[in-house]
Amino acid sequence: MHTLRDKARLIARVRRIRGQIEGLERALQDETDCEAVLHQIAGARGALAGLMSEVVEDHVRTHLVDTEKHPDALNADAVEALLGVIRSYLK
Repeated sequence: MHTLRDKARLIARVRRIRGQIEGLERALQDETDCEAVLHQIAGARGALAGLMSEVVEDHVRTHLVDTEKHPDALNADAVEALLGVIRSYLK
């Protein structure tokens, strides 16, 4: 990530994910109902996928398609199409 604001925001997301994982661990230790555990797993998975999507998008925009650094980079429409596919895959 390229700014302190982005770094702080991403670290806050990771901490929330950590909290979800710790809650999942507690649920397993407490032998919580399987359905509730599955919902917690799905929530944690979604949170990780969202984080991955954000980091991948930033990477694509700042390192792969920067036309100043790479004059032959994808055009804006192609970038949005690529990122749309990535977002769909990570859901």
